[in-house]
Amino acid sequence: MPPGILTIAADKATLSPANTGFMLICSALVMIMTPGLAFFYGGMVRVKSVLNMLMMSFISLGIVTILWVLYGFGLAFGKDNGGVIGWDSTFAGMGHIGLTQLWGTTSIPVYVFAVFQLMFAVITPALISGALADRVKFTAWALFIALWVTLVYFPVAHWVWADGGWLFKLGVIDFAGGTAVHINAGAAALGVILVVGKRIGFKKDPMRPHSLPLVMLGAGLLWFGWFGFNAGSWLNNDDGVAAVAFVNTQVATAAAMLGWLAYEKIRHGSFTTLGAASGAVAGLVAITPACGAVSPLGAIALGLIAGVVCAMAVGLKYKFGYDDSLDVVGVHLVGGVIGSLLIGVFATGGVQSDAKGLLYGGGFAQLGKQTVGVVCVLLYSLVVSYVLAKAIDLVMGFRVGEDEEIAGVDQAAHAETAYDFAGAGGGTAARTTTALGETPTKKVDA
Repeated sequence: MPPGILTIAADKATLSPANTGFMLICSALVMIMTPGLAFFYGGMVRVKSVLNMLMMSFISLGIVTILWVLYGFGLAFGKDNGGVIGWDSTFAGMGHIGLTQLWGTTSIPVYVFAVFQLMFAVITPALISGALADRVKFTAWALFIALWVTLVYFPVAHWVWADGGWLFKLGVIDFAGGTAVHINAGAAALGVILVVGKRIGFKKDPMRPHSLPLVMLGAGLLWFGWFGFNAGSWLNNDDGVAAVAFVNTQVATAAAMLGWLAYEKIRHGSFTTLGAASGAVAGLVAITPACGAVSPLGAIALGLIAGVVCAMAVGLKYKFGYDDSLDVVGVHLVGGVIGSLLIGVFATGGVQSDAKGLLYGGGFAQLGKQTVGVVCVLLYSLVVSYVLAKAIDLVMGFRVGEDEEIAGVDQAAHAETAYDFAGAGGGTAARTTTALGETPTKKVDA
């Protein structure tokens, strides 16, 4: 492990039922984050695209799960090959792993570690989908997920978290995914946006969220599941580090929500539910890499900074003209960069490791390492994601037709809409959408 990272003593490397149960619960918490993300994103889009938005997250549960079992776990956490990728034939298909075989020097089975990491692999490409709302083909999106996790997520996860990964050996701290998940997904979102282009009506039409209660529900599920995301990343509950990560997660999220709302009040004159939800997510993103390195006071500072800066960053799309539909770049990329870099400032050296940040006498050493990790993951993901999206666009087209986009991708891709309900006799009842400014894409019977 990197210099200063605490390790479990060899005499404790026996299976722990308590830690195994703890990690299975954490895995389930991380899993619920993907449906939570679907609700969060689904509420933010217009009603004619909500089902497609939900499906863009849910399909990741299917595709990534299968690929993880077939080869993803081996590529991410198998035996190291030059610090850039792993492979272990015993992980292929996961059929040759002993029931009680432990993961390294931990006290949990390999199967438990594998399923925990699987949930991270599932939600990462789902995060990207928010940038592409209203305008991409579902088949193209599904193909992109499969290619992206294979060529981007699995290698980057190896760099950051595997024993032999080159960023891991360099000493880059990423407790639960600031680089591997959030910067990775945010940079990928920017890369794909540059290929698919803007929505029809971008900057002209209001494109308001169709259901703010759904957004708040999704944010609440994300906040709830994030405790498993962060606290579980220590892989045990023996020494108090997981507890600190749990506390820091709550503290930073609260601070970021308040910071976002304060900026919103000053800038726009009101406190909004969308701002509260977005601020909370920004705080969750920023504390993810740092929750095992900072104190609760450091978490407050980090959260406040993330809340304000991410609130400012979401407006950059209008200044630079890229259509990041649901602010994946502004929240996940920017929040991930903030959280990863501020480890080099606020790390106390007294939680997960003895690595200290600038304010605790560590100089610029850790900040330099964090910068290397941020820049390398960002550039790799941005470039490869752009190339993948371009290739898909050339082969099959990434974007739906203009008529389909105007009518709504729900009807075009899924032959159903959020305001239609099929009756037992095959009839359909319609809900009015006049207040939302939407027009049904097909005539429906009363």
